[in-house]
Amino acid sequence: MSDAAARDGINVSPDAARRIGEIMAAEHGDPEAGRLRIVVTGGGCSGFQYHFKVDEGPEEGDVEYKTGGAKVVIDDISLQFLTGSTLRFVQNLEGSYFALDNPNATSSCGCGTSFAV
Repeated sequence: MSDAAARDGINVSPDAARRIGEIMAAEHGDPEAGRLRIVVTGGGCSGFQYHFKVDEGPEEGDVEYKTGGAKVVIDDISLQFLTGSTLRFVQNLEGSYFALDNPNATSSCGCGTSFAV
């Protein structure tokens, strides 16, 4: 995704794209069959929280990003909180998980799934 696209939406790292493909292959038998949906909801210890789930496809009002064979969908409301973010896949001693580097967040909690704007 170009720098302009990242400013207008999100960037998906190669590690995240690879992991999304692995998940979709396991869920659907085809790495390009499903999508990772990212949703921002109210709650969490910082005010908002990220949710990730496997989804069948875009719905009305969704924006879809395709990179490295992976597909990510975000509803237009959530996208307002995520513009300019980078989706990464992290593997460390604490486990493996998707993480968002969100330039819009003014603070976040230690778990990495809750943030404030």
